[in-house]
Amino acid sequence: MRIKQSICYPLFMPKEMALADLVATAAEIGYAAIELWSRPPEFEEIMDLAKRHKLAVASMSGHGSLPDGLNKRSNHDRIEAELRESIDIAAQHGIPGLICFSGNIQPHQSEIEAITAVADGLARIAPYAEEKGINLNVELLNSKIDHPGYQCDHTLWGAAVCERVNSPRVKLLYDIYHMQIMEGDLIRNIRSHIKWIGHFHTAGVPGRNDLDDSQEINYRGVCKAIAQTGYDLYVGHEFRPKGDPIASLRETFKICDQEG
Repeated sequence: MRIKQSICYPLFMPKEMALADLVATAAEIGYAAIELWSRPPEFEEIMDLAKRHKLAVASMSGHGSLPDGLNKRSNHDRIEAELRESIDIAAQHGIPGLICFSGNIQPHQSEIEAITAVADGLARIAPYAEEKGINLNVELLNSKIDHPGYQCDHTLWGAAVCERVNSPRVKLLYDIYHMQIMEGDLIRNIRSHIKWIGHFHTAGVPGRNDLDDSQEINYRGVCKAIAQTGYDLYVGHEFRPKGDPIASLRETFKICDQEG
């Protein structure tokens, strides 16, 4: 299985380049998909351009409010409604995954209570996701640097949520950058939990920039290991290029173009 790579819009958008040219260039380089954090005003244009250039749209956010998430039961009605709407949009446009968030740690809530709350919130909408064929990917984020207080900050925590829901459509967004910061041991953790992983993100550590030799992750080795598992969804690049974005996209594609 060869890695299918995606670019996170608009991180790689040169100021002087039109959106249409960026999508065309991504396709020319060999990228399989583009992805979004939310639904920007140019959403329909992106959908049309992706279709025109035979690119998938790999992922987008499923609900709002990263810090105020599923670990608060008072949020479940709101998040279920937002996810239902996002699932419909994803199904319409062939988007395989939606990003979900645990939220930040809540005072006086134990870890098991939080895991149960997140799982219960996802279990409410999981049957609809199964019906529509859309993955709900709970994002693993670091709580040391970028997202202080975020609760789903280790692979085992996220896997516990997935195991509790036990749905083929409730998975993890394994962000390689964030998990290197929190726990390292990337390849073993990926291999051990691949059944629960529905999407990947990349970025260099430290700095959240290019996947070059100035950062500590061996992305060739990590992507080779991902490919060897038979994983058939997308690895999305979510970093801020230090130099020319298109040159960065070309070099990144070469590094991560691995086959199992």
